[in-house]
Amino acid sequence: MFRQAAKLLHRPILTPSAMRASSRPFSADLPAEQTADAAFVEAWKKLVPNIDPPKTPLSFMLPRPATPSSIPSKLTVNFVLPYASELSQKEVDMVIVPATTGQLGVLPGHVPTIAELKPGLMLVHDGNDVTKYFVSSGFAFIHANSYADIIAVEAVPIDRIDASLVQKGLAEFTQKLNSASTDLEKAEAQIGVDVHSALNFALTG
Repeated sequence: MFRQAAKLLHRPILTPSAMRASSRPFSADLPAEQTADAAFVEAWKKLVPNIDPPKTPLSFMLPRPATPSSIPSKLTVNFVLPYASELSQKEVDMVIVPATTGQLGVLPGHVPTIAELKPGLMLVHDGNDVTKYFVSSGFAFIHANSYADIIAVEAVPIDRIDASLVQKGLAEFTQKLNSASTDLEKAEAQIGVDVHSALNFALTG
């Protein structure tokens, strides 16, 4: 074990310039043309030179449009769920998502960002129209070319939520939280309270 530690300590220290040269580019900065996983292909050919390497996920990805030289007037949004695509290549003015750090407003030209979503209200502004969704959780990926990919575990238009059922659920989970005796029961009840509180706020806010 100590020999291995000594080897690690004797590794050369990378300078900032070397680290920049060896690091992979950020996803939003990838070129518009298709790319291949060169490291995987090279490793495959060393092990199995007589068989073509299998396809990797990069082989199936569509090339992302290059970052424009000027900020576009619209934000292109993809909003997907595990079972459906709510918005595909939809050009809008602004999207506001419920990030764990607070409400995150995304306009065209937003800096590249990855945000974790929490239960809350997502707003899609398209001219004078505002579409409201309640999302449970997920991630928002904002790219430098004014594209935003929003992936939610569950989402529903706010006008399809029954306010009376939300109030009933909030009362039930609050009661469960007060009477919980184990850590598991408390955690499950707390999740229910948090989600129904966020639903209630989205309906009344």
